[in-house]
This record gives sequence, C-alpha cells and structure tokens, in this order.
Amino acid sequence: MTTAVPVATIGFTRTSAEHFFGRLIGAGVRKVLDVRLHATSQLAGFAKADDLAWFLRRIGGIAYERAPLLAPTDAMLAAFKKAKGDWKTYESRFLALMAERGIEHRFRPEQFDGACLLCSEATPHHCHRRLVCEYLNERWGGALSVRHL
Repeated sequence: MTTAVPVATIGFTRTSAEHFFGRLIGAGVRKVLDVRLHATSQLAGFAKADDLAWFLRRIGGIAYERAPLLAPTDAMLAAFKKAKGDWKTYESRFLALMAERGIEHRFRPEQFDGACLLCSEATPHHCHRRLVCEYLNERWGGALSVRHL
C-alpha cells in the first residue's frame, strides 16, 4: 500500500502575514501552488503574486508556482461572488470545468507532495481549493492526504 501524498490548502484573507507564513512553515510546506484566477490585485496585500513569491522564498525557503489550470473562470467567479450566486451551482460548474480540463491527467500526485494550494478564501468550506483536492482524490483513488491550514 502506498502512502498518501501530503498536500495542504490555505487562504490569505482574515489573517496576518505572521500567522499565514507561520502556518505554512509549521506545516512543512515546500511549495505554494497559487490557484487564484487573479494573483496580482493590489487588494491581495502581502499575497500579491510577485511579493508572495519573494516572501515565501525569504521567510521560509518555500517555492512559489502559479497553477491557473486549477482556477475558476472569470465568468464563474463573477456569477458566484459579484452576483451572489448559489454555492451548489458554483461547485457543480467548477467540478465540470476541472473535468473538462482533465486536470487529473495533466498533473500527477507527486507534484502535490509537500505543496499547499493557495486561494483568498479564509476557510476551505466555500472555496475551490478544497474542490480541487476532492476532485483529484476521487480520480486518483485517495492519493492525497489533505490538510486545511
């Protein structure tokens, strides 16, 4: 029996930089996979893509990588966030998008070893980072051991 690949997820809102980086370092994260659609917004503060890559490297020796294939579309995000859409509708559309993109064939479990999927949502409950992990685990037979930081 193979050991499940450890992967984490984290959101950067409603937390301090100290708590955010502390959770990543404490969890032994080696790479942050940024699954946000937009990673350069001024509203992202310390989590703006270029700044975040620098902070991760300097503070924790953590690599940074964008993963746009694991992000929703603009239209999908707008329907949910701006138009205050229904979570179940968003969830089913997002899972259909992951299937359409065939992400389970474009990634391998090993690529997630020691990684942490980053999005903006403070908790994983209504965030696509959780859906990505669940989708892949379903298709990969539970290959990932997921921890939400």
